[in-house]
Amino acid sequence: MAATRTTTARKGTGAKKRAVSGKGRLPKAVAGAVRAAQDKKAFDVVVLDLRKVGGFTDYFVICTGNSSRQIQAIAEAVKDTLRKEFGERPLLSEGVDKSEWILLDYFDFVVHVFSPECRAFYDLERLWGNVERHEFAEPA
Repeated sequence: MAATRTTTARKGTGAKKRAVSGKGRLPKAVAGAVRAAQDKKAFDVVVLDLRKVGGFTDYFVICTGNSSRQIQAIAEAVKDTLRKEFGERPLLSEGVDKSEWILLDYFDFVVHVFSPECRAFYDLERLWGNVERHEFAEPA
């Protein structure tokens, strides 16, 4: 799993993006969620590190699926992997019925599985644009 950490400053500060190797810097359960999503062909997988901004959670795992069936499969794979490998169960699951945006809340991190349209509409990466990003290459 190739990871790149990208830091970005707020709009208008003149700071540029810079990529740094992020391999091995994420908690194991977060990395497990990324791997499970990628195994189901999720794309545009990004982890936002919210620890420095005092958010309600430490990380957002954000990914996209092309269809409601794929979005459900990604969410199920994440739940199964985290339960089997780490003994983790989500405190809250939302959006499973509509399958346009499934949210899995694991307290220390939240997994968001979006349709392309919902991801563009809510644009969490823009809302949390001042945090450290870990971007993952598409699996080969």
